[in-house]
Amino acid sequence: MRRAVELAARGIGSTSPNPVVGCVVLDRTGRTVGEGWHQRAGGPHAEIHALAEAGDDARGGTAVVTLEPCNHTGRTGPCAQALIDAGIARVVYAVADPNPTAEGGGATLAAAGVDVATGLLEDEATAVNAAWLTSVLRGRPHVTWKYAATLDGRIAAADGSSRWITSDEARADVHRLRAGVDAVVVGSGTARADDPHLAVRDVPGAVQPLRVVVDTEAAVVRPGARVLDAAAPTLVAVARDADTAPLDGVAEYVRLPRSASGAGLDVTALLGALLERDVRSVLLEGGPALAGAFVSARVVDRVVGYLAPVLLGDGAPALGDAGISTIAQALRLTLTGSARLGPDLRITAVPPDAVGATAAADPASPVPSAHPTEES
Repeated sequence: MRRAVELAARGIGSTSPNPVVGCVVLDRTGRTVGEGWHQRAGGPHAEIHALAEAGDDARGGTAVVTLEPCNHTGRTGPCAQALIDAGIARVVYAVADPNPTAEGGGATLAAAGVDVATGLLEDEATAVNAAWLTSVLRGRPHVTWKYAATLDGRIAAADGSSRWITSDEARADVHRLRAGVDAVVVGSGTARADDPHLAVRDVPGAVQPLRVVVDTEAAVVRPGARVLDAAAPTLVAVARDADTAPLDGVAEYVRLPRSASGAGLDVTALLGALLERDVRSVLLEGGPALAGAFVSARVVDRVVGYLAPVLLGDGAPALGDAGISTIAQALRLTLTGSARLGPDLRITAVPPDAVGATAAADPASPVPSAHPTEES
C-alpha cells in the first residue's frame, strides 16, 4: 500500500477533477506483477494500468489500491468490474470513496465473492488525495496558502521591494507547488506591485494551472499584464457592481458578491466559482490582505512558508487581518514537515481539522520532478 501511495502521488497536477489513485497487483504468491496510477483525467484508472501490466498473473491475486475501486461508468468503465473480470481474489483499499456517483465498489466486489479489506494506511492515502477529498467532502477546493518571508515575518521591505527575499532553490520549489494545483490565486495588491506571471516554469510535463486575479474593482488588470499572456489560462474575479468595461475583450472575468465586511470579495463565493470550473486545488499566493480573508473564513487547508535568514524590521507582514484579536483565538496548526532549500527553510503545517491532517508524511512536495505522461 505504501508503494501504491507513492504511485498515486505521480498523478498530482494532471488528474483533476478526478482523484489521484495508485494500485499494485500481486500474484497468488504475493509477488508484485503490476503497478499503475491514474495519469490523466479521462484516461485509464490506476487499476486498469496495473491489471494490464499484470496480465494473466493477476488471476487469483490481490489488488492493493489507495481509493475504493469505482463502481460507475463515466469516461472509463467501472474498475470494480474490471477487477472481477481479471479474476482478482482479494482487494485491499485504503480510503472509501465518498463520491455518491462512484461509491459502492467494495460492495460490488464482495457480492462477486472477492475478499475485501479496507483502511490500510488510510491516513497516508488520504493525505496524498487531500485536494480531491476536500472538494467532495467540503464542497470547495483545497487551499494551500504559500508565502515567502524573512525570519521576522516580512514579505516586503518598507519601500515595497520584495525581490528577492528567498533563494533560487526556494523559488524553484514554488514552481513545483504550482504544478500540483489547478489554480493559482493572487489579489489586486500583488498584481499591481509585482505584475506576476503565475505560470509554471521548469517542471517537465506540468499542466498549467488557471491563473486567478482577485481584482475587486476591476482596476488593475489591463492589456499587457504578464498574467494575460498565452502561457496559461487566466480568470479575473471582480465585484458584481464593478465597472468591467476595461476588461471586455481583454480577459475572462467572473462577477462575485463582496465580502460581508465590504472589503474585497466573498472568498467562499470565489471558491465556489472555481469549483464550478473543475478546480479542486488552489495555491494562494496573494498578499497579507487576501491571505487574511482566507484565514478568517477558515478555508485554508495547508500553509507552506518559505523562511529566509534575513531581517527587515519594518515592512509588510505575511498575514493581515484574519479576524483574530486575542491569543485564545489563535489558529494553532500541526507541523507536518520542514526542509532546507539552499539557505532557506520550508515549513509545512495544517489546521487540525484539515482533510489528511493526521498523516505523518509531509505533503508539501508530492509532485515528482517530472510528470509522467500516458506514453511514459
